[in-house]
Amino acid sequence: MDLVFATNNQHKIKEIKNLIGEEFSIKSLGDIGFVGEIPETKMTIEGNASQKSFFIYDKYKINCFADDTGLEIKSLNGRPGVFSARYASDECDFNKNMNRVLDELKGKDDRSARFRTIISLIIDGEEKTFEGIVNGKIIKRKKGKDGFGYDPIFLPDDYDLTFAEMSLAEKNIISHRARASKRLVEYLNSFRTQ
Repeated sequence: MDLVFATNNQHKIKEIKNLIGEEFSIKSLGDIGFVGEIPETKMTIEGNASQKSFFIYDKYKINCFADDTGLEIKSLNGRPGVFSARYASDECDFNKNMNRVLDELKGKDDRSARFRTIISLIIDGEEKTFEGIVNGKIIKRKKGKDGFGYDPIFLPDDYDLTFAEMSLAEKNIISHRARASKRLVEYLNSFRTQ
């Protein structure tokens, strides 16, 4: 089955191809000739994932999926949440975003946080959604060079490495996107046998 992953983020495409394996042919937006930005104007992670997948499906009539992810920090009332990508400025600058989070957490004892991913899958105009969550905490300074986004300051529960210190293979075992993607793949496998 061919599926378009409605994202311009090459890190996400690499991660999802690694997770999904050979069963499905994952196409990028470039593969279908889409250039530009997909709207993300909803006020929830679920809303943005759905908006992105329907935008591509309505334009190209091709089965696709999109995701949206947010870092939700308990002592910041769930922020940055849906605004994770542009938390510090109108441009997506994760170094500035991490610095803002670290500044806002100064003096706070509760540093618990979670990454939450929602995947919206559209097949023949019908939507299914899948959620993945990983709990952890925000450490006090950046550690690690791999990954992207907030990975250098997020320490998942029961681990002593940040996401940015883990290999892609290690991260893919436990990450929020991996968990949502696993549910997506399980559904796709069952869908193909119907």
